[in-house]
Amino acid sequence: MLAKVLVSTENLSYEDWLEYRRQGIGGSDASVVCGISRYKSPVELWMDKTGQLPYQETGEAAYWGTLLESVVRSEFTKRTGIEVRQLGQLLQSEEHPFMLANLDGVCEVPDYGPCIFEAKTASAFKAGEWEDAIPDEYVLQVQHYMAVTGYRGTYIAVLIGGNTFRWKFIERDEELIFMLIELESDFWKHVQDMTPPPLDGSDASAKFLSARFPSSIPKSHIILPDTAAGLLTQYDEACEQLEAITEKKQEAENLLKQMMGENEIGTAGNRIITWKSVSQERLDSRTLKAEHLALYKQYVNKTSSRRFSIKAAS
Repeated sequence: MLAKVLVSTENLSYEDWLEYRRQGIGGSDASVVCGISRYKSPVELWMDKTGQLPYQETGEAAYWGTLLESVVRSEFTKRTGIEVRQLGQLLQSEEHPFMLANLDGVCEVPDYGPCIFEAKTASAFKAGEWEDAIPDEYVLQVQHYMAVTGYRGTYIAVLIGGNTFRWKFIERDEELIFMLIELESDFWKHVQDMTPPPLDGSDASAKFLSARFPSSIPKSHIILPDTAAGLLTQYDEACEQLEAITEKKQEAENLLKQMMGENEIGTAGNRIITWKSVSQERLDSRTLKAEHLALYKQYVNKTSSRRFSIKAAS
């Protein structure tokens, strides 16, 4: 193995484990660094690695995934006859110390030698992603692990919807690993320098900017660089496209409502459309302020934010 043991994970608290993970890039971070994660942006990952985000509690999916890991591992051995050995260690690449690996297990495979074992769980809604391939984020994850360990292959087993079990073997991909090392190396420089990676259109980027610049200096003014012109064009074009798309969506909605009339539920092919009557109670803050000002002031919460707008100069 080309990796060293950074720390034993046996009896390691969840908080301490998260702190060790901040010392490098883990396998589940690989898809984020590559920009293909469905759940996190590079900016959000950078904020996490630089300690700018609070530790988050384990979600339901992650909780059950961890709990069922031993079940997936045992079932894999039962169906294949391949024994899986648990490591209980957080590994660190000797050559690239910023690359970490927390393996679910290690197994011996003929003609390949020691290989990685990775256990997954997936909801029934994601069964199609496992039909003929493996989701891209997991391919990147195990290739990252093989980069850390030097191993030549990985078995990945998945329990889908609690009643469908599959497993596949992935060979080491040198070209993909080379790309991962380059991208992760560049990302880690941003962490070390405390400079954010390029911003994108994600909510995480917007949150970062709001946290980084929470308030404006009254009457302050700046001449923006020449590159702002291209961004203004991009903004204007996006607004025009959004307006056209929104109008088209509203047209389809209006015509469907016309077809439904007073009916609450409509079907078209395998789609179900609902147009329900909904009752809501809302606080009339304007009347409350006018008639009970003291009570209004007692319970009102004042928040501060920055409003972004673009208009023609006068």
